[in-house]
Amino acid sequence: MNELVKTFGYNAGKVWKILEKEGPIGPIKLKRKTQLRDDEFFGAIGWLARENKIFFDNKTYFIGETNLTDKIGNYAGKVWESLEYGKEIDVSAIARLSQLEKQDCYTALGWLAREGKLITKTKIKKK
Repeated sequence: MNELVKTFGYNAGKVWKILEKEGPIGPIKLKRKTQLRDDEFFGAIGWLARENKIFFDNKTYFIGETNLTDKIGNYAGKVWESLEYGKEIDVSAIARLSQLEKQDCYTALGWLAREGKLITKTKIKKK
């Protein structure tokens, strides 16, 4: 497993630990407590959603069966399709090609990383 994919999982663990310790928490406070950048935070959310471990009610994140499968799974499908355009592509191009906001792109990348479908360096490559 490459380093960036490991980082997605590590960051997901940080989010999980805060939720486990403190219970349900809003996204701004959760992001602050994990001390993750936006890309890291949203990648972690995507990872946890793929693991079926995080629930979001539009205000608060909870540990539990996810309700994000349709949403993030759809984003992941769009990102996966955008990877068809080239073997090496950066996140800005992925977001543009998939017509997603960057944070949604990162949740999709977290999802795909958890599925083992990404090969990364400083760029995302289709496996």
